[in-house]
Amino acid sequence: MRILNHLFENNRKWASTMTQRDPNFFKRLSHQQTPQYLWIGCADSRVPANEIVGLLPGELFVHRNVANVVVHSDLNCLSVIQYAVETLRVQHIIVCGHYGCGGVLAALRGEQLGLIDNWLRHVQDVRDKNFPALEFFRDEAERHHRLCELNVVEQVLNVCRTTVVQGAWERGQSLAVHGWIYSIGDGLLRDLDICITSPTEMRQRAAKP
Repeated sequence: MRILNHLFENNRKWASTMTQRDPNFFKRLSHQQTPQYLWIGCADSRVPANEIVGLLPGELFVHRNVANVVVHSDLNCLSVIQYAVETLRVQHIIVCGHYGCGGVLAALRGEQLGLIDNWLRHVQDVRDKNFPALEFFRDEAERHHRLCELNVVEQVLNVCRTTVVQGAWERGQSLAVHGWIYSIGDGLLRDLDICITSPTEMRQRAAKP
């Protein structure tokens, strides 16, 4: 017996709607995926990647984890990046955080929550690196807001430092890495004005205070 029958019913309705719109949609989708974009975002259930940017299945390759972190020891994330860049040949990697991120808030406060503390240590490193800038804000909500943004910028640089992205640029492959942030409050994306397309641009951005 299926306890979650309503989800299966939702699935049937969705599949029927998609087929009505485009009778060949699933047949075409089953043969290949050709996304131009890799989305690296937070696992938060309020941040559905495809829906935010209005793309259909097959148009956005997605990796999500708590606080949209990219670290060189995470073979899961690195494998996704490699497949997206070398096999799917995506042209854009988007690192998207969101305001109100619980993981970022826990890192800001230095809370002890258990196993996840080890993962959020990476966000605490971003906090410590930017301590003077964060201390400028007296209100915790403002510091939280800013750390969400700074974390995205740091993760963009981490993506650019991977051997996969470095190798793509060395081969002359067209690849841009972007930093965005999403507001759950109004459903809108904001460009954090970081778009890196080469090692030179990466070094220049990394040198900024």
